[in-house]
Amino acid sequence: MNDLNAILEPGMLVRHPDFNDWGVGQVQSNVGGKITVNFREQGKVVIDGTRVSLVPVFDS
Repeated sequence: MNDLNAILEPGMLVRHPDFNDWGVGQVQSNVGGKITVNFREQGKVVIDGTRVSLVPVFDS
C-alpha cells in the first residue's frame, strides 16, 4: 500500500484515478491494504491499496 492510502480512514472522500466517472467515494474501511469505498455512481467497491493509489478529495 502506498503512503497516501495508509492515511485513508472511514469517512474520508476519495476518487479512483482510473475511473473518474465513478464520482466521489466515501471510505468505509481500510484494513490490511484492502480499502472499501462507497462510490456515488458505482456503489461499494473493494480496492487493493497495493495496486491503486486513491486520490483524496478535500472539496466535493
